[in-house]
Amino acid sequence: MSDWMVLFLGVIAACAVVLVSTVLRQRRVGDDDDPSETPDVIEYMTMMIGVVYAIVLGLAIAGVWEARDVADGVVRSEAQALHEVNERAQVYPAAARERIRADVDAYVDFTVAHEWGHMTEHGELTRRGDTLLAQLRKDVLDYEPRTSREEQSYAALADRVAAVDAARNDREGSAEPTLPGVVWFGLIAGAVVAVGMLFTLQIQRSGRELLLAGLFTALIAFLLFLVWHFDSPFTRGLSDPMEAFTTLDAPG
Repeated sequence: MSDWMVLFLGVIAACAVVLVSTVLRQRRVGDDDDPSETPDVIEYMTMMIGVVYAIVLGLAIAGVWEARDVADGVVRSEAQALHEVNERAQVYPAAARERIRADVDAYVDFTVAHEWGHMTEHGELTRRGDTLLAQLRKDVLDYEPRTSREEQSYAALADRVAAVDAARNDREGSAEPTLPGVVWFGLIAGAVVAVGMLFTLQIQRSGRELLLAGLFTALIAFLLFLVWHFDSPFTRGLSDPMEAFTTLDAPG
């Protein structure tokens, strides 16, 4: 049984229990029940729906914002590690130094020009990028240090290449949207219910009530837009995550 079927059956079962319990209670009480002695259920339910939906919507916004910060940090870590590889290769002989720097430039150029677009469109990285990183790792690790200074740089370079590899894997993990489809279904359904409950309150056509209803609806629409906007960190956001690659002195 799929997760969607489990969800559907669970919702149906919960609604059935509530409705059947209410009908049985009304039949048992009969005409002795005085509605004037009970609280206004409609207003209470409207308030609770608004509170629950506000909590869920707030958690969704916090989740996509945190995922965006993580994605930005991953990209900056990868770019910074490449920058350090480029700088620490300074102590190597000219031939080895230029070979490593050429590998860094090739990797960054391909990431900016080709792989980034593929990643945002398909949610995965490319084999060509893996090959370029493997070439950089090979050229770094194959060099045999000749002095103590080169030995220190060799260990640092190997560590930085490993950091690039780890950040690259994390970047692929952050390429897909943060929220799954079932969460979006809940957010949209909750928005429809929250706005729809306005009609149960029998709002009048006065300017003040229409203004408040419009502002409430606009606020929910704006918050849902924020969730959608930050749900995909590498394609939408307040800043360009790829800037970490293009602004460092080393790459390019």
